Amino acid sequence: MTPLAIPVLILAAGASTRMRGRDKLQEDVREGYPLLLDRVDMALGTGQPVLVTLPPRETSPDRWRLIEERPVAVVGVPDAAEGMARSIACGVDALPEGAVGVLILPSDMPNITTQDIKHMIAEFDGERILRATTADGVHGHPVLFPSRDFSVLRSLEGDAGAKSVLDANEDRLKPVPLPHDHARLDLDTPEDWASWRQEAGAPHTP
Repeated sequence: MTPLAIPVLILAAGASTRMRGRDKLQEDVREGYPLLLDRVDMALGTGQPVLVTLPPRETSPDRWRLIEERPVAVVGVPDAAEGMARSIACGVDALPEGAVGVLILPSDMPNITTQDIKHMIAEFDGERILRATTADGVHGHPVLFPSRDFSVLRSLEGDAGAKSVLDANEDRLKPVPLPHDHARLDLDTPEDWASWRQEAGAPHTP
């Protein structure tokens, strides 16, 4: 580990409940390339350590298989059904020694780029919480937390993610604009996927 290691924590333990039986993380974003694998490779491009939270292997074996050959730390979340906060808590608890911060990225955001993450890391000062925004200033994701926040992140519960930490530390928040709608666009439903594919020219899934 280098003194300035800032791991990327990809949250991928959700159940895709709004996809009506399909797993959004196994939907192709390009031919033969599922969203989860695409997001992992994007994060690896930063040169930072990458951790991925997943449901237990026995409940989501296909997700585990997708990334098993990638050099990432996979973190099983036994209580993933309790909400996003448990994924954050488990992921932060598994951070490598020496991490000075953690960039938390939901796995269903296809437009976040390696350059977006590098830009946020370049803005990191070790004290402030960096929150990505759209080009016109609307708050979104990812969020970069310094190590001083690790203990409270490890204790999170519920489905509100790290909202309580952000609300309690408004004086330390620094917005970091990313291009266009990168910080807000996520793909939760079949309709979201259809709209995104039409706009991006990505492969269609019947």
